[in-house]
Formats: sequence, structure tokens, C-alpha cells
Amino acid sequence: MAVLSICCAPDPVLRRRAKRVSSLDGSIQKLIDDMLETMPAVSGVGLAAPQVGVSLRIAVIGLADEDPIVMVNPEIVKRSGERTVVEGCLSVPGYRGEISRSVSVTVKARDRQGKEFRVKGTELLAQALEHELDHLNGVLYLDYLESPDKLYEIEAEEEQGL
Repeated sequence: MAVLSICCAPDPVLRRRAKRVSSLDGSIQKLIDDMLETMPAVSGVGLAAPQVGVSLRIAVIGLADEDPIVMVNPEIVKRSGERTVVEGCLSVPGYRGEISRSVSVTVKARDRQGKEFRVKGTELLAQALEHELDHLNGVLYLDYLESPDKLYEIEAEEEQGL
């Protein structure tokens, strides 16, 4: 396993819609392992394959005290509610922004063995699900800012991204 480099805006890979994964072969399993190692090493709550330069529909989420969630070809199937959150991103280091996210999100995906599952999240998990799936669609949280004054610079010790 290896800690991978994070692609930062304006890298074009972050703006492309990622391709569906057709086969869960050894190279995909290695990518998932590397993403699972990279995420905590860079203090991330989640990580999408485009953030490590791979334009495939794979994302991982790791909340404290819970097993990491590995999602292959995920899709949001339900959203409800709306709330304002402060969000950061590993691919936009040094900044946070105030945006609107859903209160509850349900995602359908395949696990690393190819088995379909659903995950429903609220609060931070809902935010992370939306954020990582946005990456798979070439969307950054910056795209949701109401105005540039909703983006602000942060100190390095505050850095943690989705």
C-alpha cells in the first residue's frame, strides 16, 4: 500500500466526470487499498479517486470509530432537507466555504467485492457522501458558494478536508 499524492484545483482531473468501474480486478483493489491508506494520512474524512489522479467512480469515507466505507460506482438515490455547513476539501487546501448540503442522503453502490449495498447518512456522513460523489461528477464545493465572500482562508492546523 502507498500514500498517494492529492491533486489540487485547478487540475483538470477534478473537473471531469469519472468513468464507471467495469471490473474489480487487482489494479482496482490496489487503488482502493492505497486510497484507504492515503485518506487518514492526509487527515481526510473521505477521498474520491479523481483526487488521486484516477478518473474512476470510486470513493472511500472514514469517520472516527467506524469501519471505512468503500463505494464503487456510487449513486445518490435519495436526499432530504437542507442545511448550511462549513466545508473544506483536500483538493482546495487552505480554504473553507459556507455552502448548502442535504440533511439526509442515501447512496447505492457496490463494495470492493462487487456486492450492491446502500448507505444512509445524516450530518457529517451525509455531507461526506455528497462531497465525494460530487468529485466523481467533476464538481467542487466551490461551485456551491453563493458568493466569493463565503470562501475564507484557514490556518494550516485547522486543515481537514472531505
